[in-house]
Amino acid sequence: MPTPPIQLSQYDDGPSLAAATRIVDGSSPDALYAHVPFCRHKCHYCDFYSLVDQRDRTEPFADRFELEAETIRGSIDASKIRTAFVGGGTPTLLEPPLLARVLAAIRAIPEETLDEFTVEANPETVSEAIAATLVAGGVDRVSLGCQSFQPDLLKALERWHDPSCVPIAVQRLRDAGIGRISLDLIFGIPGSTIDDWDRDLDAVLALEPDHLSCYGLVFEPGTPLAEKQRLGRVDAIDDSIESAMYDRTRDRLAAEGFEHYEISNWARPGEECLHNLVYWQEGDWLAIGPAAAGNLGGIRYRNLPRLDDWLDGTGLSPVVNVDQPSAVVASGERLMLGLRLRRGIDRAVLDGLVTGHAERQAAVERHLQRGNLVWHENRLRIADRSIMLADDILSDLL
Repeated sequence: MPTPPIQLSQYDDGPSLAAATRIVDGSSPDALYAHVPFCRHKCHYCDFYSLVDQRDRTEPFADRFELEAETIRGSIDASKIRTAFVGGGTPTLLEPPLLARVLAAIRAIPEETLDEFTVEANPETVSEAIAATLVAGGVDRVSLGCQSFQPDLLKALERWHDPSCVPIAVQRLRDAGIGRISLDLIFGIPGSTIDDWDRDLDAVLALEPDHLSCYGLVFEPGTPLAEKQRLGRVDAIDDSIESAMYDRTRDRLAAEGFEHYEISNWARPGEECLHNLVYWQEGDWLAIGPAAAGNLGGIRYRNLPRLDDWLDGTGLSPVVNVDQPSAVVASGERLMLGLRLRRGIDRAVLDGLVTGHAERQAAVERHLQRGNLVWHENRLRIADRSIMLADDILSDLL
């Protein structure tokens, strides 16, 4: 049964365990997201919750994580869970015995075997022992953060790994038995050129990944990179160059047999990230760990983003940022997420999302007339030439 509506005003004063219990109890999620907040170094573009130099907290983290997972297992209907994703931070920064405990705690929650179990990793953390721990823990997909293969561009992002460790990490994962590997790249790094991006695409394709995520760099508010931009110490590259990089990505990956299935994601046939599709297709997912975000029964929430306070708990994490969108907002978000997928939105589904919303209907018609939106096989999608305008288009539709 869907989680019943909650009165959000009850939980305006801070972290709430009562709200967590109300949201989680009796829920029936499609997926699990677990957050491991530890990092060796905070990258200057990253706005995720992460902590540096916390090695004395990793064992207490595993202890607390097991307690939270055990409470969750007794509180939900786990029959629908098909994917799990462990992000961070850097999950593979945990020592193998602690990582094994976290993975085992996650695997104990679903009633059935997972269709996909993904862990994020940084290349420099993938030792043979870590790779073996992942396989023993049931992980079948690893998302590896490469970002670039050029030292000067990695330095601009404050990434500390040496590009040479990426192929070593990939080989270790494959030798251990990880069958699916996704690699992440960032384009539009300050100071980069199209030739730089071509070299990064050459390097990543040489590793023969199953999945690629290629993101344009975003100057997220509150990050060191955004502060450098504010102070005039770094400039974003020209929009036309960034757009050319994106076009080059689409052309190169199409020629290599990758399917462009989401604005920033490409996969070999059948190798799409099933967990991320839960997000984009408005599924329900449960959050485990400090600062992990979830969505259950139409209620979005975030676990307490303070490690020491989270460690003091014994069961569910208190939640913050509880949000239950109105029907109008929820339908607008379904429209936005559906258009992020390159297959687009079926005409009948679209009709249900715009009927009775005159401004939204007018926005759709406006972008159809401009050629930003097109019909393809009875589905509405963003035109190829307008994908770099996606944020503006989707904002207008909302």
